[in-house]
Amino acid sequence: MRVLPLVLCLAVFSAKLGAEPLSSADREALLETLEKLRGTVTERVDARFRKAILAYRSAMTSEAEALEFYLKCVEKVRFEKQFKKPSEFRDWKKREEDNLSQTSMRRALIHQLRWLVLTLHAASEDADRGKLAVEAQQIIDDLFADAAALSSQQQILGQNVTSTVFARAYEIGEVELEKWPFSPLNLGEVYELVLLPQYRASGDLAILRAGWMKRITQESVLHEPMPAKIKGNGRPLAAESSSSPDRKRFLTETVPELQWRMEMDLFRCGDQRGAAVRMLAHIEKHLTHARVREWSDELKNLLSPKPIVTPSPSETTEATPEVSP
Repeated sequence: MRVLPLVLCLAVFSAKLGAEPLSSADREALLETLEKLRGTVTERVDARFRKAILAYRSAMTSEAEALEFYLKCVEKVRFEKQFKKPSEFRDWKKREEDNLSQTSMRRALIHQLRWLVLTLHAASEDADRGKLAVEAQQIIDDLFADAAALSSQQQILGQNVTSTVFARAYEIGEVELEKWPFSPLNLGEVYELVLLPQYRASGDLAILRAGWMKRITQESVLHEPMPAKIKGNGRPLAAESSSSPDRKRFLTETVPELQWRMEMDLFRCGDQRGAAVRMLAHIEKHLTHARVREWSDELKNLLSPKPIVTPSPSETTEATPEVSP
């Protein structure tokens, strides 16, 4: 059906006659054309995503495959597209030889690819947030189980996956996605935007609490003491000293705040008695915390019965319909 030419002819003919309202037939023809155009755009975007995802999944099968794919993408994005000589790419490889030879870098590339694939799935129109949350939790768990080996790869793991050479090589850097963390190391966003909403929706308080506890544990890993000397030119994934100001601040300020937010969440999701008792004990334990007064106000608001609002006589009169005799 040649809908578009018919619509264009209709538009030209209408312009010659002067301004007229759209008829029902006109509206249907225009809407049909619009839906076809929208479908074409979606098909092209999804096709590009599918092609990229297939390549990414193939590269994720081994450390050797990940490195080979990374080098191909670097050559394409940083050298071929910028019309640089092949010798310049070879020189770059030679300079990066020590870094490229590290097992930790290759493993970090695999984690990065996994999050990029998940991000592309999240950007598709038929994304299932429940399934995305399950896979996201698995990726995060695997990454933190590998944290000791990845201590020097913060730069790779903390990068926005849509700005990586992997994404740029397949021209998918323009992915627009709201309420989604673009790096697996953005733990706050990963849990707040992806994981915790699903755990709340499950209605299972044990699952919700376990999710919060896992978040606190994993954020603590980012602040664990690591050896001061780390091979390679990357930055440590975690803090280098157990006595660093950042680690002390995390333990004394951030952890208690996260624990408090967990109990607030559990209270609002139904565990009122248990959460209230734990919150009271939490306040007693952290009397010197900067947020303790706000915590006490929040708990007071939760425990105070909501006032019953009764309508005024005038409102009652206005709301009562007159009865005819």
